[in-house]
Amino acid sequence: MMICRKKKLLEEERRVKANDPEHNEKFQYANNRIKTSKYNILTFLPVNLFEQFQRVANAYFLCLLILQLIPEISSLSWFTTIVPLMVVFTITAVKDATDDCFRHKSDNQVNNRQAEVLIDGRLQDEKWMNVRPGDIIKLENNTFVAADLLLLSSSEPHGLCYIETAELDGETNLKVRQALPVTSELGADIRRLAEFDGVVVCEPPNNKLDKFTGVLFWKDNRYSLNNEQMLLRGCVLRNTGWCFGMVIFAGPDTKLMQNSGRTKFKRTSIDRLMNTLVLWIFGFLVCMGIILAIGNSIWEQQVGAHFRIYLYWSEVVNSSVFSGFLTFWSYIIILNSVVPISLYVSVEVIRLGHSYFINWDRKMYYPKKDIPAEVRTTTLNEELGQVEYIFSDKTGTITQNIMTFNKCSINGKTYGDVYDDLGWKTEINEKTVPVDFSFNPLADRKFQFYDHSLIESIKLGDSMVHEFFRLLSLCHTVMSEEKNAGELIYQVQSPDEGALVTAARNFGFIFKSRTPETITVEEMGKLVTYQLLAILDFNNIRKRMSVIVQTPDGQIKLYCKGADTVLFERLHPSNEELMYLTSDHLEEFAGEGLRTLALAYKNLTEEHFKEWFKILQEANTSLDSRNEHLAAAYEEIEKDMMLLGATAIEDKLQEGVTETIASLSLANIKIWVLTGDKQETAMNIGYSCHMLTDTMNEIFIVAGHTVMEVREELRKAKDHLFGQSKYLSNGHVFCEKMQESKEGSVLEETITGDYALVINGHSLAHALEADLENEFVEVACMCKTVICCRVTPLQKAQVVELVKKYRKAVTLAIGDGANDISMIKSAHIGIGISGEEGMQAVLASDYSFAQFRYLKRLLLVHGRWSYFRMCKFLCYFFYKNFSFTLVHFWFGFFCGFSAQTVYDQWFITLFNIVYASLPVLAMGLFDQDVNDQNSMDYAKLYEPGQLNLLFNKHTFLICIAHGVYTSFALFFIPYGAFYNTAGEDGKHIADYQSFAVTIATSLVIVVSVQIALDTSYWTAINRFFILGSIAVYFAILFAMHSDGIFVIFPNHFPFVGNARNSLSQISVWLVILLTTVVSVMPVITFRFLKDDLNPTLTDQVRKLQKARRKQKPLQNYMHRVYRRNSRRSAYAFSHQEGFGELITSGKNM
Repeated sequence: MMICRKKKLLEEERRVKANDPEHNEKFQYANNRIKTSKYNILTFLPVNLFEQFQRVANAYFLCLLILQLIPEISSLSWFTTIVPLMVVFTITAVKDATDDCFRHKSDNQVNNRQAEVLIDGRLQDEKWMNVRPGDIIKLENNTFVAADLLLLSSSEPHGLCYIETAELDGETNLKVRQALPVTSELGADIRRLAEFDGVVVCEPPNNKLDKFTGVLFWKDNRYSLNNEQMLLRGCVLRNTGWCFGMVIFAGPDTKLMQNSGRTKFKRTSIDRLMNTLVLWIFGFLVCMGIILAIGNSIWEQQVGAHFRIYLYWSEVVNSSVFSGFLTFWSYIIILNSVVPISLYVSVEVIRLGHSYFINWDRKMYYPKKDIPAEVRTTTLNEELGQVEYIFSDKTGTITQNIMTFNKCSINGKTYGDVYDDLGWKTEINEKTVPVDFSFNPLADRKFQFYDHSLIESIKLGDSMVHEFFRLLSLCHTVMSEEKNAGELIYQVQSPDEGALVTAARNFGFIFKSRTPETITVEEMGKLVTYQLLAILDFNNIRKRMSVIVQTPDGQIKLYCKGADTVLFERLHPSNEELMYLTSDHLEEFAGEGLRTLALAYKNLTEEHFKEWFKILQEANTSLDSRNEHLAAAYEEIEKDMMLLGATAIEDKLQEGVTETIASLSLANIKIWVLTGDKQETAMNIGYSCHMLTDTMNEIFIVAGHTVMEVREELRKAKDHLFGQSKYLSNGHVFCEKMQESKEGSVLEETITGDYALVINGHSLAHALEADLENEFVEVACMCKTVICCRVTPLQKAQVVELVKKYRKAVTLAIGDGANDISMIKSAHIGIGISGEEGMQAVLASDYSFAQFRYLKRLLLVHGRWSYFRMCKFLCYFFYKNFSFTLVHFWFGFFCGFSAQTVYDQWFITLFNIVYASLPVLAMGLFDQDVNDQNSMDYAKLYEPGQLNLLFNKHTFLICIAHGVYTSFALFFIPYGAFYNTAGEDGKHIADYQSFAVTIATSLVIVVSVQIALDTSYWTAINRFFILGSIAVYFAILFAMHSDGIFVIFPNHFPFVGNARNSLSQISVWLVILLTTVVSVMPVITFRFLKDDLNPTLTDQVRKLQKARRKQKPLQNYMHRVYRRNSRRSAYAFSHQEGFGELITSGKNM
């Protein structure tokens, strides 16, 4: 206890000494081994059994098994319970072990990666799992960072290095980290690095990705540390030859693992409902047992004494009360088949079958990368049919994260569209001939553009077109690297800048290199070096960037690019006509979902520039309000500019994303985007995939920095929503009653319609606090679309948990990076996209596939079918077993409450295993109410699963009532028919064995007719199983009642000759027919009237489907929705201030 307390106190701060394992070992810091698996060899059996016994039914069966071992009360053999129970446990355990093996395999793969570690004065290869805090590691270019490191030195000047943080925050743009000057001098000198003995004192392990606070003590000096010196596990080193780092946090203490949620035991809502229903059934069973036990006590006291010679009790049972007590337990055993163990075996088989159907679905196979859909957890399939909220990552999940230069407007003329010979605009397809850039040896071969008129304008020397691309080649913070002759590599801070510079490169204006004072561009084959006089860098407030350059002939020019709303205000009045024309072009581009930027330039005189440069220097050296002074200086020069045109960049959505989101929205599924990107980026994508539209009544933006600001913004949004809902009823806003919550009966009034909520990460941190979370969820769930920006991996999980807590709805999380793992684990269903960011999300997921568009088929087809089939299976199964079991209850009143069974023991054993198992299994595996195409075309068909309509407590009670009615008919119709009745040969047929055979045969035929009525989709397998089950019943019946088997086993098969005698009587068959008709006629009548008078949407679609069966299904056209007046700046993709200061400082050169 003292040791644990001491360690906890020490972890209030971390103290790590470089190259000193003995010193660091005293603190017992975690090594770099990670563990995402649930079990090991020692814990598998107890933990797995504990999880399985969370199913109330399994504990119930164990108690029954113990009761069956007591001979005084058991009339059934113990093996009838233990064998199915062991089968259930074994199947479930094997499945769970298989799932966990994948996690172990993933862990081993990561833990056994090799790292170069400085040990005993030399670099040695060491496994990741053996790396410890204090070790010094060497990283090579394009390798993953093994642990959370303090950057010591790198191959780049001034200790700079570039990293990609896609696995942490989803951003693929490069970020800069810089070592302290005092450690960057160590370089790659192994001797000096081995002698480095600095001590780092810092914060304890935490999940804050963007913050780090610490101090380095070395050589009697103290150096402050922050996040700029840290390389976090999961990052990838890019465009940096090598670097050395000191391990601060390892393994589970790293920020990546601190943001990864624990692997949870997931169970479906049907599983949880089944636990409740099993308790109900057990209560019902106890009630029946008590009734029959009381009846036995009364009968024993009043009548039983006269029957001792026939119903013999041993001497120990003389009391009628004790007789009733023993009878109670006997009936508990006899009537236990209301919840047979075969139910759970069948459920596991059905779920496994549904999993294989998903794995085998060719329409979810991605041939480009040979990636099929994969079910990694087989227990959640029916939950796919009940999803209400989807939480999606953006980058790599909805988008491809590929930016392309798509269109542009130059001097009032648009380029990028393709026209036919008659001047009509045509769609670009595979047959469209792209522009030939072969004249340019440095062109990027991946770049494609289809409008040949633009390249012609360049070749004809159009000055405005040349100036347009000159601006693109000069006004940026891209850094270039020419590895081989003619092979240019661009280091880009944001993908949009890369797209613009690449476009200029292909059209003949090639950015070649830069120094702190110059930019070199190859213009149409001619090298031109510009003097770089100033960079007016981008930030979120300015929404623009400018460069001031001097041409070789001495002319000074300002080039500016930025959001049109900002740039148009700073144009010279003479540009008014061109501005309106360009504005129309920008609206057209934005309507197609393209990111837009406006471009402008300004000629400066030398005198004007010198005067302004003095103002800039004063602003740079000011001690107070430096940023405000700089902004004012920038404003001074960025005015009266001349408009050049505009660019349109496409951040390519994955194929089918827009259609998928539209279909899921029609299915009443709400989609929340949780992204690490900044607000403008996320909103741009929201518009591109039509989650956000200009027709929305309001888009609420919550960007407060304090609790009070966030609370005020949320309350304003709430007041607006409730205020509008009182007055508007035009269809855009309406109130509807939601379903009863799964764990309560409170009906919630919610507003749906054209509202959206956009919230930033710093605001979300406050919104997730206890006193605000309810208000946040309330507002968010009223909105059609919710976008959370700049969120950490842990915040993603917290948002999911919040919706689960307050809405009791089924949630689904989908992502492709390590930053999505905690969200995937927190949701009821986790889906991993096999994307560009590795396999971490896939390995943590329950389902995986290659493209976001497959989510539509997974939910609307497989999910809906799985839910539909499982519900029909459960309804029928409970009906069947109550019909089968309650006959014993009615018989108890006519057999002296003696716990005698109606059927012979072999029929009881085989009924659920042989006679009635395969037909219901076939229905649970293959049945479908409508086909896959109609399931997707009519998305509203998905709603019954969300509302939990097909199997709930109400439908369960209906099934029980149906079963009680059928058991009543099965018992009393044969009983009444056989009462004092003689057979055709004059012999009495009202004996117990004939009665038992008649009821058993009636039962098999009734349940077979009932499943035929319940089957919606007939296959050869259904027909074979239903008819085959009846045939097998009669075959086994005659075999067990034959003389031959009686001679071999006289004690086990006492019903000798009975089947042949009973079933040869026409009266017995008439009784069976009457029983069948009386049992199923109410069902037929009810369904006929319901389908005719009150058909559901499913009934209507089925009729339509039958009518169209011989016709080609109608195509469901999705009309493109164009967006107006909401242009989006491509600067949304710059996630932080630009590299301008870094470039002009010369540190990167």
